[in-house]
Amino acid sequence: MKDRFSEQEAVMPPAAQESPCTKVITVTSGKGGVGKTNVVANLGVGLARAGKRVLVLDADLGLGNIDVLLGLVPRYTLEHVLSGSHHLSDIIIEGPAGIHVLPAGSGLPRLTSLTDLQQLILQSELENVADRAEVLLIDTGAGVSPNVTYFASAAQEIIVIISPEPTSLTDAYALIKVLCRDHRERRFHVLVNMVKSQREATQTFRKLDVAAERFLNVSLEYLGFIPLDDYLPMAVVEQKAVTERFPCSPAARAFVQLAKTIAEWPEPQLPKSTVQFLWQQLIPMP
Repeated sequence: MKDRFSEQEAVMPPAAQESPCTKVITVTSGKGGVGKTNVVANLGVGLARAGKRVLVLDADLGLGNIDVLLGLVPRYTLEHVLSGSHHLSDIIIEGPAGIHVLPAGSGLPRLTSLTDLQQLILQSELENVADRAEVLLIDTGAGVSPNVTYFASAAQEIIVIISPEPTSLTDAYALIKVLCRDHRERRFHVLVNMVKSQREATQTFRKLDVAAERFLNVSLEYLGFIPLDDYLPMAVVEQKAVTERFPCSPAARAFVQLAKTIAEWPEPQLPKSTVQFLWQQLIPMP
């Protein structure tokens, strides 16, 4: 199958084609139901509208649904890649604003914990496609499963999504603890989702930040908040990104600002500069 990036590459300016680094951002959460996938979808659209070439990897293996959220109908998914029958370039589908999506598929419990061989296959495949995007957004599952910590540790930047619910805070703390203790991660951005006001957002963040700083010696970076917005579930029902369907809504405006903030992030100082290097740190090549 023709690589869906090929036509886009042909019209890219030389400077874009020569860019040596794909910024890898993992979006994760300790608890499900905090709107993580909605954040990824709308952030991807926002970054694309800010001029970035965006590739979204649905890494919620077994329960992936970003394609459903965006009204996309993939013919193939990561299941076909991990089985060896297809390449990532075969399963890429185009979404709103020109983002590209690598769908995971759902109802596949055997993929909830990747084997070493599957990790190597995915590493090799990502090396072939990720450098063609400026931003690789990874949407993980929730919790502290091996898949979640694997994809979080492979990123240059980690965004943890929380909501005001107490269980969201305790589960986010548990996730940060595992990543800090077992994977030596020290930098986390925190986005507060589904809040009624800026005050509620800062109070929610502060609760997590105090605990993390006191018991984990980790300082969290506040990334902002997405407000509760009746337009967002309306967009979900229509299988559209709220930034596309209701661009003037409060949530859409917040996502646009979030995308602008992330688009201006400097190149990371950590030695994580390419997808190949990232995965080789996690899985030594034979």
